Amino acid sequence: MIGMFDELNIRSAVSLAFALLLLSSLVVAIFNWRSIYLPHEPLLDPSPLKRFSSDDELRAFLNRSCPGSAIFYGPLGWRIPRGTISLSQALSAKMEAIPEAPDYSGTNIQVEGVDEADLVKTDGRYIYISANSSIVIVRAYPPESAEVLSSIPLNRSVSEVFLNGDKLAVFLLEGPSKYVFTPRRLMAPLFEASTIVKIFDISNRSHPVEERSIEVDGYYVSSRMIGEYIYLVTIQPAYLKGGEVATPKIRTRELVVTIPVSSIYYANYTDGSYAYTNIFSMSISDPGKPLNHESFLVGASSCIYVSTSHIYITVPRYEQLGAGRVEESSIYKIRIDDGKILHVAGGEVPGWVLNQFSMDEFNGYFRIATTMGRYLGEAVRLRNNVYILNSSLGIVGRLEGLAPGEEIYSTRFIGSKCYLVTFKKVDPLFVLDLSSPTNPKVLGRLKIPGYSNYLHPYDEGHLIGIGKETVEAEGGGFAWYQGVKISLFDVSDVENPKELAKYTVGDRGTDSPVLRDHKALLFIRPRGVLVLPILEARINPGAYPGGVPPNAQGNYIYQGAYIFRVSLEGGIELLGRITHMDGIDDLARSGLYFESPYSVKRALYIEDTIYTISDRMIKMNSLETLKEINRIILPQQY
Repeated sequence: MIGMFDELNIRSAVSLAFALLLLSSLVVAIFNWRSIYLPHEPLLDPSPLKRFSSDDELRAFLNRSCPGSAIFYGPLGWRIPRGTISLSQALSAKMEAIPEAPDYSGTNIQVEGVDEADLVKTDGRYIYISANSSIVIVRAYPPESAEVLSSIPLNRSVSEVFLNGDKLAVFLLEGPSKYVFTPRRLMAPLFEASTIVKIFDISNRSHPVEERSIEVDGYYVSSRMIGEYIYLVTIQPAYLKGGEVATPKIRTRELVVTIPVSSIYYANYTDGSYAYTNIFSMSISDPGKPLNHESFLVGASSCIYVSTSHIYITVPRYEQLGAGRVEESSIYKIRIDDGKILHVAGGEVPGWVLNQFSMDEFNGYFRIATTMGRYLGEAVRLRNNVYILNSSLGIVGRLEGLAPGEEIYSTRFIGSKCYLVTFKKVDPLFVLDLSSPTNPKVLGRLKIPGYSNYLHPYDEGHLIGIGKETVEAEGGGFAWYQGVKISLFDVSDVENPKELAKYTVGDRGTDSPVLRDHKALLFIRPRGVLVLPILEARINPGAYPGGVPPNAQGNYIYQGAYIFRVSLEGGIELLGRITHMDGIDDLARSGLYFESPYSVKRALYIEDTIYTISDRMIKMNSLETLKEINRIILPQQY
């Protein structure tokens, strides 16, 4: 309060009338700060969760529910590097009139109208890249005159970005560098972490101007943008600090606000992995609009699904009850509308959720696919389920026990159908009919070697699958992974799905980020062009005179974007490859394939040009001939 009065320059010499005027302004300011940083209180709160009434109640709850726990359990696979932050700087460049490019690609998203943050964004004229702890803005169109316009060094780990007109939102991360996995729990060391959102006015691309900076507690989980509103989800440890409760905080340049205990939702069950799941919303276009938030003490969120009107958060739970085990996922449904956030329902389903594509909202119902036994190390107990829940998250339909002994590798809900891939030795592709929510059915299945980590719609009757080829192990209940496999499935005859075509890249050891991150895929449907980054490994048959065994690992020989044509008539055809390592000698290249600044991470297109992007380069090639048009080197900043 003293600091705020100092900012208003209240002095003893000010007249009483003027002091009263300032005091009145201060009261209004405090009210406005509350509307920005404290949760919106609805007239009617239908939430089934409870709220704490005091610090003492929260302290007693943590001591009772997770006694002696000083470990925070978080999702597997998060990697949040350390870093420091400094003021942004921009490089100047000559601005010229740039023609419009009406045909260009966006991020490969799950739900139409719900944008997902990514490493790269484009508006058809410029490309915005998160690379080397900085943001780089490139004039991309026309490709012949492409150049770097500005660079914003941020001196800490830059995660992903959103683009909305002349505004750019950037997520910066601060926290522990690694997580530890055990069959029973997903663990991280107990360090405080935060997520920073910076919003830049980029109406002058050569001189971006920072408009807003907000730091919120917690590890970055995910984010979405609907219209002008960004929805950010973080989680943070729930613990007692010196005997006192530590609740989430929001920081700006002006002040620090602690989220009050009385506004925190909680689930009244015992769990050793309690964490706050925080949801924040903010306008990317108007920094004066309120920042809303809600916090939930429900356990460590694993993944989220977002429709245009709801956020669904899943929290895996595992309990040992005598000789039995309970594996389930708690689901929390949050209504979102123009930045407002309201928890409306909660439910549970047996099993664990793989990723966001295991969930979907359709015609007022929520559909979810789970695997039982995934983290128990007991393959004999593995089984897979699909549940349909009503608007209150009560289960109304179920398919259980699919592919016993296997687990879900990919799921795609499309309208009233669900396509499910499980795997152990072969790849069963299930076609499920969910048109009757209370009576879901298995329509057909296809068993082939290999599996798909990601399913992408080609058209109404066909799917593209991207995963691995496999070779069944002799005398064992498993298979050896081989090269990256692209499949074209015909699911028009729902009872008899078929694999129309397949293409395998490389040998065992070949990898692609698309297997873990759908946003690395570019599919240009009107042209039938599929682009994905691949790190290719090849086996030298001469090293195995008696024949190459299926578990032999290849050596890395190439990294770059692989461009395919996919059609119902011609199947899958490799058109060519584009690498950013073509100026590097063989010896140096062999050590650069992993984590190389020249590894292609993303591809996009503008008009008739394909742009491949690594941390150090953008290369522009003709979509028709793949002939190189131009390349630019990106600034190297760490």
